Amino acid sequence: MRFPAYSLALALSLAVAGCGQKTESATDNPANTPAVAPEAADTTQSRAAAEGEEGAAAEATPVVMVGDMQSFGEKITPDGAVDIKELPKLMAGKDSAQVKLTANVSDVCQVKGCWMELPQADGEKMRVRFKEYAFFVPKDATGKTTIVNGWAKKYTTSVEELRHYAEDAGKSKEEIAAITKPKAGIAFEADGVLIK
Repeated sequence: MRFPAYSLALALSLAVAGCGQKTESATDNPANTPAVAPEAADTTQSRAAAEGEEGAAAEATPVVMVGDMQSFGEKITPDGAVDIKELPKLMAGKDSAQVKLTANVSDVCQVKGCWMELPQADGEKMRVRFKEYAFFVPKDATGKTTIVNGWAKKYTTSVEELRHYAEDAGKSKEEIAAITKPKAGIAFEADGVLIK
């Protein structure tokens, strides 16, 4: 079976190609702790990356359909998903919580689809990253309904990282330069995502 070679090639290509983003270690941000094996990534994506197709790993590819929703990462179902507006209650008195949330996508990384943002009840956006960078979502997912499964964690985003995200989102140089303070909020690391 050649799949492990594809997994290694995918991991190496992602490490080299990356989004250009500096990653935090698990001790810096426990929401970044790895758990999804490279095998959880779409085999078409892995095979294309291993065969050297330019940009292959940068395009989101549905792993499977779950009802009328495209599935990315680990296979999940919509069962048990709660509206993102309930997140403050779920996080009360906790630094982190394992949850399945539903929301409309407010923004997506326009470089590769390697993160997305979801609007919270307080008007702030919650950044969603994908466990171990093992999968991406479509860059045209803004405005679509999503269900994300994984860990929500309170943390602070550095100015450097905020500027990187603004650049990925296509913000102007002026908007990027205006970012001068770190931001506290809730981050989410998804192991599985559904998009409709």
